[in-house]
Amino acid sequence: MSVATTSSSLRRFSEIYIPSRKLSLTRRLSCYFTPLEIFRQFQGIPDPAHLLPARMIVSLFRLLSYFPLPILHVIGICIGWLVYLASPSYRKRLNENLARAGYRQHLIPAVNEAGKGIFELPFIWCASPERVLRAARIDNWELAQAALDRSTGVIFLTPHLGCFEITAQVIAQQTSLTALYRPPRKAALKPLIEGARARPNLHLAAANLSGVRILLKALKSGKAIGLLPDQVPQNGEGVWADFFGKPAYTMTLSAKMHQMSGAPIILTYGERLSWGRGFVIRFVAFDEVLGSTQEEQARAINLAMEKLISRCPAQYIWSYNRYKTPPGVTPPGTTDTTGVRS
Repeated sequence: MSVATTSSSLRRFSEIYIPSRKLSLTRRLSCYFTPLEIFRQFQGIPDPAHLLPARMIVSLFRLLSYFPLPILHVIGICIGWLVYLASPSYRKRLNENLARAGYRQHLIPAVNEAGKGIFELPFIWCASPERVLRAARIDNWELAQAALDRSTGVIFLTPHLGCFEITAQVIAQQTSLTALYRPPRKAALKPLIEGARARPNLHLAAANLSGVRILLKALKSGKAIGLLPDQVPQNGEGVWADFFGKPAYTMTLSAKMHQMSGAPIILTYGERLSWGRGFVIRFVAFDEVLGSTQEEQARAINLAMEKLISRCPAQYIWSYNRYKTPPGVTPPGTTDTTGVRS
């Protein structure tokens, strides 16, 4: 790709994505493909980094990584229920989100799966790559390979469904994958997080303008990138679109990257098998019509996420505050200072 082409693409990105507000680009982009920070999904309990020294967390993760996956999942189920019973805010949000989506009957397995998702992290992050990949098998990679063979790049969308941390490792085993990355705030956690992503073919792009250049270059070179479509974005980088019948502030980056590059969108998730038997990484075609407006595009992506979640609803992170209003964003159904109704 020529320098002129790259510069033109970046100008287009700046025009349609980066608002004029003086917000940190690192802060704005990092939410799309960051280190997991999954403990923060358990609303109502402290961040473990405030409870334990960072080096102790690293040592604990490395110790737990030697445990068999079934044992980690059993521990996770126990801790998951402890958190559910001890945290009213976590319990309330999980129940409300399940009921809104029509999955109230999945409460017990949803609590179980949330706990499993926490305690499988030491295995996913700290076990040897060979051991982690042995726990995963792939379903329908032919779909992704056919898209890669067209040399237009691929945009993989991975929601917070199942073991989404393993999907990047599995994709990187098949092809080059580029992901946005923000270093952890605590320097002592850096070896843990970066070591988890030190995999062949898995490339990290800093969450800044240089990282955007790397993403665009990857797509223009016919390679793949990964994004999290159901993360609540910052002010100016999303629109309100229904998610299970309620407006949720939804990212617009994936649709814009698709428009700029022509790269197809493919959905992927890591389904967690029972009794610690591993994971199935599934690849699913994106069949929705994106439409011409940002609202139509965001709704199409949310609809695709709803359909994906319906495949294994208990494994979605229902405790996530998906419907929050980010600072500076006009709530849905109200009018902002310019007179525009959101």
